[in-house]
Amino acid sequence: MSVGEAYTPRTGDWLRRAREPHGIAILGIALGVLAFWLSLPPWTIDVAGVPIAVGICGAAAGLWALTRGERKLGWWAVGVALAGTAAALWLQTRDEATLDAVVTTGLVAATLRFATPLAFAALGGIFSERAGVVNIGLEGMMLAGAFFGIYAAAESGSWIVGIFGAMLAGGLLALIHAFFTITLRADQIVSGFAINFLALGLTGYLFRSIYGAQGTPSDISRIPTVTMPEAIRDIPFVGDIFGNLSLMTWLMLALLVLGWLVLFKTPTGLRLRSVGEHPRAADTVGISVYRTRYAAVVSSGLLAALGGAYLSFGFGGSFNENMTGGRGYIALAAVIFGKWTPFGALGACLLFGFGFALSIPLQREADISANLLSTLPYVLTLIALVGIIGRSRPPAAVGRPYVKQ
Repeated sequence: MSVGEAYTPRTGDWLRRAREPHGIAILGIALGVLAFWLSLPPWTIDVAGVPIAVGICGAAAGLWALTRGERKLGWWAVGVALAGTAAALWLQTRDEATLDAVVTTGLVAATLRFATPLAFAALGGIFSERAGVVNIGLEGMMLAGAFFGIYAAAESGSWIVGIFGAMLAGGLLALIHAFFTITLRADQIVSGFAINFLALGLTGYLFRSIYGAQGTPSDISRIPTVTMPEAIRDIPFVGDIFGNLSLMTWLMLALLVLGWLVLFKTPTGLRLRSVGEHPRAADTVGISVYRTRYAAVVSSGLLAALGGAYLSFGFGGSFNENMTGGRGYIALAAVIFGKWTPFGALGACLLFGFGFALSIPLQREADISANLLSTLPYVLTLIALVGIIGRSRPPAAVGRPYVKQ
């Protein structure tokens, strides 16, 4: 068989799948996003008919998919197309100065800053779920890391001690979660929620008892910012984004690369993934399922606590009750969105971080309700979970307690 003959069936299969209702619905979603994007600088199109035409095509693709039985993605395509068209028309009523103030390199840098705590927690969730344990408690571990990290930094005067204090708190909560779910074989979802409530109540009580109405001190040692050399800072676009980033952002990027290498390029990662896919077979060849799962869950707590530390004395300089604000749950959504891979989860965290970052200039420049804009990252999370990655396949044994025989 020639190369051309071997390749033709693959091309035909790809084209056939693209013409199926599922593929047409995805095309409709893409057209809806394009209708919105056409009105953003620097590709601003002043002719209102262009985004309208693109949006109509997207809505038509969604309706076509609906009539062919693809209801979920079909409705999403119609909704995204209409929303994208409406947003594009609204943007065209804004003056150019307003748009330039919203869409800037600062928006990209802010996206990285908001994505950093999400990526720490998401990487922890990947390790835990790849080993077969669902860690809903990421939210509580982040919150514990935020409080105990800033407390350790305030008492010691060192942000390094604060980071270790945060990791210790997150690791202890993760150890509790591991003990209940792995050793006692409790329901993993219930145990995770219990961890979240424990962290919320404990940090709230200690915060009021220690700091009272005054709040945390203002002179806390904060995680430093890494300033790049002037030659890099002078590069257009690149310097504005990467010229001054928190040390934790660079650490997050390094840990993502390291996490990918460990998971997919080392025997340790292979053993961890085998425990999450088929623990009985892993046990048969001599891999300790319990020890591997304990290590993975505790690692997830350490990583999530780093995200909490960044929130309290890295990105900000104070602690507030429930300051994580659901970021641990968004990180879990990023794990699913990224199909349990570090770089896929990073893409999801950047998407959700963009939602957080975009709400600030829109509130300032476009005079949109702050309460409405605060829902933007959570709306993006819902769209990602319901409309895009509903067909993701988790590790086969995730959520299932293992009983050694």
